[in-house]
Amino acid sequence: MNDLTDFKTALREAAFARRREAHDADLSANGAASRAAMEHFLAAGLHTGAGVISGYCPIRTEIDPSPLMEKLHSAGHRLCVPVIRGRGLALGFREWRPGAAMIEGAFGAMIPAGGDWLEPELLIAPLLAFDAAGGRLGYGGGFYDRSLEGLRAERPTLAVGFAYSAQQVDAVPRDATDQPLDAIVTERGLIRPISAHVRGRG
Repeated sequence: MNDLTDFKTALREAAFARRREAHDADLSANGAASRAAMEHFLAAGLHTGAGVISGYCPIRTEIDPSPLMEKLHSAGHRLCVPVIRGRGLALGFREWRPGAAMIEGAFGAMIPAGGDWLEPELLIAPLLAFDAAGGRLGYGGGFYDRSLEGLRAERPTLAVGFAYSAQQVDAVPRDATDQPLDAIVTERGLIRPISAHVRGRG
């Protein structure tokens, strides 16, 4: 353990608590925050030009992107969700459609029982915490960082954090392997990091 690892561990514990509180409030409001975040995402046009988009099936207290994924599918985009292939490996992305047969994958996340393996041009990413500079704090497995590094080495690939506004912190500690977000969408609107270069989208 080093100082950065210790700090990230403490930050995760606090972030879990903030996200749980925001999620409970969203459930009490019948998903109002999730729907508002969806509308902000669509209004920002972040999906424009992306043929293949990765969403995710929420676990724990992650904000639910399912309504957004259904809208994007209806608009003609191919959707996929991440599949954990093993410790230390990049994610695979399996095609998802509304009503697809699903099975339980790693960490309790639901994944498609079958379907094509795709390479997304846009990733809608869950997170524990984020900052205004595009820093993302995940669960510590490095799956999204490895995946984004590989995808971005092949072609322009956007990463958009999807979160509750309560998950924002002053600064997320970063190391050399951490991949930045190009934008974050919450129920309050779009955050486009000043330092972010939106790869291949203007």
